[in-house]
This record gives sequence, C-alpha cells and structure tokens, in this order.
Amino acid sequence: MEAVWRWPLWLQGLALLWGRAMAGLEQIRTTVPPAPAQACSAFSLKSCEECLKNVSCLWCYTNSTCVDYPVRSIFPPSSLCSLSDARWGVCWINFEALLIAMAVVAGLILVSLTVCCCYCCYCRRRSRRRRLEEEEEQIARKREERRLQSLQRKHERKMKHDEIRKKYGLLQDSDNPYSRFENE
Repeated sequence: MEAVWRWPLWLQGLALLWGRAMAGLEQIRTTVPPAPAQACSAFSLKSCEECLKNVSCLWCYTNSTCVDYPVRSIFPPSSLCSLSDARWGVCWINFEALLIAMAVVAGLILVSLTVCCCYCCYCRRRSRRRRLEEEEEQIARKREERRLQSLQRKHERKMKHDEIRKKYGLLQDSDNPYSRFENE
C-alpha cells in the first residue's frame, strides 16, 4: 500500500479561504467603481446626523455648517468653531464635553492600571515575605529537631559509656566522687 501525502485539514481550509477571498476582491475591483468622496461642505445647511456620517467632518451649530476636521491640530481652532458648539462623532454631545469625557475615561484607565500594578506588586511582595517566613520557620523547626536528636544521641552514648565503665569497675561512686584511686 502506498503512503499518500495529505495536507493537514487546517491548511486546506486556509488555502480555500484565501482563494475565495482573492476571487471576491477581484470581482469587487471589476464590478464596483470607487465611490467619489464627498466634501464636507456639501452637507452644510443640512442636518448634523448627515454631516457626521462622514468621520472626517465636523459640525458647527453656530452657523449650521459642516467643515473638514482640521487634522493638523488636535483641537479645532476657535476661528473655525468654538469647542462648545462643535460636534464630532455624535450630535448629542459637544466637542468640549467629548474631550472632557475622553480625558476622564483615560484618567480612570491610567489610575486603575496604576492601582492594579501597585496591588499586584504588594501581593507579590507579601506572598514572597510569607514564603520566606514559612521557610525560616521550617528551617528553625528542622534545626530544633536536629538539636534534640543530637542531645538524645549524646545521652544514649553517655548511658552506654556508663554501662561499660560499670561493667569494668571504672565507674566512680556517685556519693563520693573524690575517693582515692586504689591500685590493686
């Protein structure tokens, strides 16, 4: 029986999707002409909603005009439209309130990230301290166990040596330890 090499299933699916995507792009290129971009000034004297459908437009309520958003500057200049009368993105909130809201949200995100980082560092330091204390306790416990075992072995050796001294008569009388040594 011959071993037949087969591509993995996910690779076959990826090739199929890629081929369909390329065919779809070719069909779009050939059938749909590119839509001409409308200037924002074409939406002037209409409604704010129509103007703000194009994200590059800015609506000014003072004179009901739709102008191109000045991308070179972050904020639109006051000569173009005051911040309290300018609308961008949505009609129900002015540009000034939008900036304040975005600044508050960004500030909250920064504060929450800072608090999370500090809390994580505190928890890690606390767990490290707790782990070190546990290790120190364990080391002290083992040291105490070794000391007790050493004392027990020392006592057992002393008992054994005393038995040997007693057996050979070398053990001195405990009542009179300063008795005269007699030579026989």
